[in-house]
Amino acid sequence: MSTTARPAASNWNLANGLTVLRLVLVPLFGWLLLTDDGESDSMRVAAFVVFAVAAATDKFDGELARRRGMVTDFGKVVDPIADKALTGMAFIGLSILGELPWWVTVVVLVREIGVTALRFWVIRIGIIAASRGGKLKTALQTLALGLYILPLSSAFDPVEIVAMALAVIVTVVTGFDYAAQAWRMHRQGQATTS
Repeated sequence: MSTTARPAASNWNLANGLTVLRLVLVPLFGWLLLTDDGESDSMRVAAFVVFAVAAATDKFDGELARRRGMVTDFGKVVDPIADKALTGMAFIGLSILGELPWWVTVVVLVREIGVTALRFWVIRIGIIAASRGGKLKTALQTLALGLYILPLSSAFDPVEIVAMALAVIVTVVTGFDYAAQAWRMHRQGQATTS
């Protein structure tokens, strides 16, 4: 019985299109968030809507790619970069507005840039795909950032703080996990070439 190899998915597909759309929405989101120094409730709601739409594309592009056989190396590399661009803009914007301490933004961005650098460090050996922990991190960051972006009353401050604390903890823990994965891949790659 012969098995036919499935042809590689084209980079020009709907899943990758959604990933690129997420990247395109980042500057629009940033502009809406920072307009009028973040004081306009209507602009904040608009920023939240754009943020929510962009975040939703992350869920849909991955599911679509897996279900329809559209998984590509382009998607595996660019999808996490698009996620980081969106959440990074949110963290930086909220810190610029004075609503989120800069240390939180710095910790998250150092982790995100570090994981991206690790992915490129081992890309010749293999792709470090998003883990369950990484997906949980993205979900917690999205929830926490969404709460901060919306113009909610101060009664919601404790909820925002707890959600952000959980997001930061999972962000740091998964960063160490990705570093361990990259180190193992690097060592295996060295072992195979020697």
